[in-house]
Amino acid sequence: MTDTDLLPPAVLKRKAVVYVRQSTQTQVQTNLESQRRQYDLVDEARRRGFRNVDVIDDDLGRSASGTTARPGFDRLVAWLCAGDVGAVLCFDASRLARNGRDWHHLLELCGLVGARVIDLDGIYDPCRPNDRLLLGMKGSISEFELGVLRARMYDAARSKARRGELRLSVPTGYVWHREAGLGFDPDLRLQEAIRLIFARFRELGSARQVHLSVTADQLHFPRPSDGKRMIAFDWTPIRYRNVISVLKNPFYAGAYIYGKSGHRTEIVNGRAHKTYKHGKPFDEWEVVLKDHHEGYIDWAEFERNQKQLASNAYGRAGDAKSGRGGQALLVGMLACARCGRRIKVNYSGYSAQNPLWTIFVLERTCLLRRIAGISG
Repeated sequence: MTDTDLLPPAVLKRKAVVYVRQSTQTQVQTNLESQRRQYDLVDEARRRGFRNVDVIDDDLGRSASGTTARPGFDRLVAWLCAGDVGAVLCFDASRLARNGRDWHHLLELCGLVGARVIDLDGIYDPCRPNDRLLLGMKGSISEFELGVLRARMYDAARSKARRGELRLSVPTGYVWHREAGLGFDPDLRLQEAIRLIFARFRELGSARQVHLSVTADQLHFPRPSDGKRMIAFDWTPIRYRNVISVLKNPFYAGAYIYGKSGHRTEIVNGRAHKTYKHGKPFDEWEVVLKDHHEGYIDWAEFERNQKQLASNAYGRAGDAKSGRGGQALLVGMLACARCGRRIKVNYSGYSAQNPLWTIFVLERTCLLRRIAGISG
């Protein structure tokens, strides 16, 4: 079958759309030859007889797995619905979609408006059963290929992590040496700042009090100034989140951890939407290798710190509390003898000067709960 049969004059009068896509920003920056070959499809469209050729490259750096919004693909679908497109050109099927939903939706629209799909292997008419079958197989293979590649990558990463050899991003205070391996950051000022946080926590037993103490001492903490490379730092006044991140990170206890967080998938506007870095309970961590490297503290101290931080959690019945300062000094320290709930009172007006007002509010709350039949 000749190109004239596959590309009739009615199709050539419309515009051809060259869809250019790469999955990640790293590919966009490094795989330049792939970009050139995709942009060269403009010449291929003109050789086929199209005079009006548009390029959609809005989705460079976006995955086609179906979990990422693709404005370029949405624009292509809108043009197809308007009947303006005579052919869609792509480097291969994986450029257009790596999930069945988008791929078959595109083929359905091309079939409805009589648009062709063109890649390096030839011209396909989705209205023809044989071409539709071949395109469907290409889309399925593309989707299957993505799943296989992802499974191989994750299996290899897990296997390497079980040996403690996978190079994870390390927290402030550690560096990966090419020859020596994992070790302390050679910056002694940085090491001293981290050791000071642990020393103050042993003394004060509260992350907030540690933050107040080191802030009073005008301690500065390194903040990465080069993004994820973690090579260059700016020394800025320490923040509370810096203290918490140091105290809660098991890496500082010499433990190699892999898989302590996971992802969640939700359906948003008809598409799968993934969110990452959701913490898992300790017993669900995939890899825990204690004594993997030299730590700022030992594992026993790390466990004691986690118990102390958990007991300091505000608003839990039965946990030890410290004075939180401010006008309402009993808040967080006084608990009801019946329900065990800790008092939460906001003082206002003249009654704030009366300490008995605290007892009154707590007793009234418990009384109302008993009347309403609410336990605890």
